[in-house]
Amino acid sequence: MNKDYKKLAEYWQEKYSKQVNEYNTYQVTQDFRQLASMFTPGNSYYYVINFHNFQLEHISESVIDFAGKPGDEVKLEDLLKLAVPEELDRIELKEKVVNDFYTRFLERDQLLNYKLMYSYKMKDASGKIRTMIHQTTPLTVVDNGMPKHVFCVHTDISHLKISSCNDVSFVSLDGEKSYYNVNTDKGYFDPSFCEYDTVDLLDRLSEREVQIVKLLAQGYSAVEIASKYSLSVHTVKTHRKNILNKCNCSNTAQLVAKCVTGGVISVSLN
Repeated sequence: MNKDYKKLAEYWQEKYSKQVNEYNTYQVTQDFRQLASMFTPGNSYYYVINFHNFQLEHISESVIDFAGKPGDEVKLEDLLKLAVPEELDRIELKEKVVNDFYTRFLERDQLLNYKLMYSYKMKDASGKIRTMIHQTTPLTVVDNGMPKHVFCVHTDISHLKISSCNDVSFVSLDGEKSYYNVNTDKGYFDPSFCEYDTVDLLDRLSEREVQIVKLLAQGYSAVEIASKYSLSVHTVKTHRKNILNKCNCSNTAQLVAKCVTGGVISVSLN
């Protein structure tokens, strides 16, 4: 294994596997399979990972479109190798923030109530570069508070006009506080690291601005957006300028990246 991939694998081994002593397979129901399919629309794949030994369980058949192998042949190493090498240092920082959030910041009874998401770039088995959004939520927790079985979804969002994003977001699944666009430079979690710490990104934008952001993400021009909403081109450009200022972004690609991890744009948008 490439030393960069090995470094990331060893980090997970140290932080998770050594803390989960007993192995048992996650028992998947038909309801779970149906829900998993609902949450993985379009170009995506999912699996359950067992943190005891990082065995991949219940992998969707669609993984072959990314890894070039059927699910029963795919291992974690194969998926790690898909990430482009220049992303690995940043992925490691993101994973350090993730570990700190789940194992230090949250109480044990909160672990099942959050999902995380971040973006990364990968090269699939055919050599195609794809921009992916990675979403994860724990399914079971052992007595020491360590996640054991974790549900992971990787979705291709290459259709969006997006640049690389260094943020991680932690989204509450039961109405508690979410932590969007968390800066990962320091490798640990702090609520103050949320770029939009006082007001979430979605709450900064008007309904019209959200509509415009979603069209910008799909590559619509100001002329096309103006025509769609019966606005002047000048009005659309003014909206775009205001949106960039509100979101502290310098260009559309950066804006879209922030809006994906900030919950403004659904990853199923296509």
